[in-house]
Amino acid sequence: MWGRILFRTLVLLFAVSAAAEPPGPTPAPNAPPNRTLVIKGLGQGVVNIDGDWQFTLGDNPEYAKPNYDDGWWGKIGGTYDEWDTWGVQGHPSYTGFAWYRRHIDIQPTPGMTGQYQILIDYVEDAYEVYWNGKLIGSVGKMPPHPSWFYTNFPHTFPLEGSSKGVIAIRVWKAPLSIFQPSDLGGLSDPPVLGDPHTIDLEKNEILSDYIRADLFDYSLVLLRVFIGVLGVVLWYRNRKEQLFLWVAVFTVTPVALETLRQLILVPIPYGVARFINQPLYLLNAVSLWYLLVWLLNLHDNKKLLKWTNRLAWTAIGAGFIDGSLSLFWGWWSWSFHWMQWANAIVTAVFLVLQLFPFVLVVLGFRNKLDISRIVVAVVSLVLQALHTFADGSAFGARFTHITLFLSLIRAPLFHLPPGIEFPPERVLSLGLFAAILFATYRYILEAQARRMLLEGEVAGGREIQKVLVPDEIPQIDGFTITGSYTPMLEVGGDFFQVIPNDDGSAIIAVGDVSGKGIKAGMNVSMIVGVLRAEAGLTSPAEMLGSLNRCLAGRMSGGFATGVVFRIDKDGTVTFANAGHLAPFLNGQEFPLEASLPLGLIAYSDYSEITMQMQPGDTLTLYTDGVLEATNPVTKEMFGFDRMSKLFASGPSAVEAARAAIAFGQDDDVTVLIITRLHAGETGTTSVESPVLDPEKA
Repeated sequence: MWGRILFRTLVLLFAVSAAAEPPGPTPAPNAPPNRTLVIKGLGQGVVNIDGDWQFTLGDNPEYAKPNYDDGWWGKIGGTYDEWDTWGVQGHPSYTGFAWYRRHIDIQPTPGMTGQYQILIDYVEDAYEVYWNGKLIGSVGKMPPHPSWFYTNFPHTFPLEGSSKGVIAIRVWKAPLSIFQPSDLGGLSDPPVLGDPHTIDLEKNEILSDYIRADLFDYSLVLLRVFIGVLGVVLWYRNRKEQLFLWVAVFTVTPVALETLRQLILVPIPYGVARFINQPLYLLNAVSLWYLLVWLLNLHDNKKLLKWTNRLAWTAIGAGFIDGSLSLFWGWWSWSFHWMQWANAIVTAVFLVLQLFPFVLVVLGFRNKLDISRIVVAVVSLVLQALHTFADGSAFGARFTHITLFLSLIRAPLFHLPPGIEFPPERVLSLGLFAAILFATYRYILEAQARRMLLEGEVAGGREIQKVLVPDEIPQIDGFTITGSYTPMLEVGGDFFQVIPNDDGSAIIAVGDVSGKGIKAGMNVSMIVGVLRAEAGLTSPAEMLGSLNRCLAGRMSGGFATGVVFRIDKDGTVTFANAGHLAPFLNGQEFPLEASLPLGLIAYSDYSEITMQMQPGDTLTLYTDGVLEATNPVTKEMFGFDRMSKLFASGPSAVEAARAAIAFGQDDDVTVLIITRLHAGETGTTSVESPVLDPEKA
């Protein structure tokens, strides 16, 4: 009995141990018929792998294995027309990992090699493709340091080995930015299966569609680049005309933005492209601000210009911050929340700054504008309103699900062959571009007219200057006179006159009017007129008194300094001074009595002082342009000591003036040197005034 029990126990233990042994390898279970796509008679051609795909959120390496049971997964896909992203098909705003799986059975036509490829067009964002558990390709890079592309392009992957198995696609979607809607994620179209040759043709056709859609943008590239280069050249020739610089920036930045998107069909990493895109996008917006400032005649408003500069730096700085966030977007799960908040805050700054062009247009309409500027103002106002509403709608679309306005502005108004769409934003952008070019052309014509008018005024000023600073100095018996006059601008405020009298004496005047240019030249013309009217009739002091009465109240707060003296044939010199620098006699300063400049008060008395020039004596008169010549590097002035040494060396007027100019001209420079000759010597005169030379003027 005990033997039978022991035998039965051993048999039972053997049976249990046999049952506990691990099973040997088994083939992958066939999917149920309703989950296997049978592709019969596939030859040279393609077929969409549409229909229902198994789909699940999350991530697990087991999902790639062909024998994994995916029966509990959900379904996604549908027919080719029904296919869409997972955001549309029940998983809005989902970011992170998800898997697609599809069982397929390829039954090629007789004679085919069995070599097939799968074509996947648009996927957000990074993904990997598996065939029967083997990785056959990937696009982008998965976390923890993900990388994906700014623009998606089609990619092909070979199906090697068995013609029956499981396609598994692992997808990772980056966290949504504040502008991205909720309907994103995963595959936008079903994959396409076919032989390698036909798949290549299909891929090229997709790329050709991209190019055809951008044909109009390609045609604008050369025009925009040409206008941009021309604008830079015009600005470089005249840095004060900043309009041309901003025209160049406004026309070239869209080319750079389109190039980043897909203009050259080169995939660019999302972080890099976004880092470049955001500042460029804001720079384009800022360039429009400055164009409005110049075209609407607002650039003379210093306060407005200061605020424009501040807001421009704020906008571009915010663009750099937003672009910098993109470099690390999705790297660390713990940072998603605060990075999205930072993106939202920076985007809110963008939206507020988009209101600034409205302010510029309103202020611009207060000025008198021609039709070209009115068109620029109106079109920019409408386009900016469109951008502001569009961005505002996109800002909250993921949460409010209100997309009506976005749908309206994206709907094309018309098409041009071959399928080029023109939505409202593109039409208005092109209209603004054309209006700015036309307004800039009008601005150039106006600038040329102003320049011609100014050149006419300057030419008239030069004619006046010929009277103020004569081309030739009259001969004075017994004296040699040299003069040099170099204005800082085309027309200066310095003057000197040598007016001979009938008795052989001469009235000589040297002076300096505050200010420069045409205004100063007109004041000088008044002074010279009075001097010539009273020369030989009154004394130097009386001449200064008459000048002062004529100038008082007529110089808009300015004044003039001058020294007038009579020089007789016997060397007697009678000075009268009106706040001018003391002359030098034989290299030493000859002091004159202090007195008020001309034009400050209506009545002022001027005294006289007399001295005797001996044969061989030299009298030097000059303006403050010599004394105040400034070194442009060290900012050091020429100064009294250098000037004293210069005059003591006995230079001619030309040599003395050139020494000051070489040191660093900062004002009109005038020098007049008079030398009394010995008996029997013949006097000479010479004058240098470069501005009067037509070749140099």
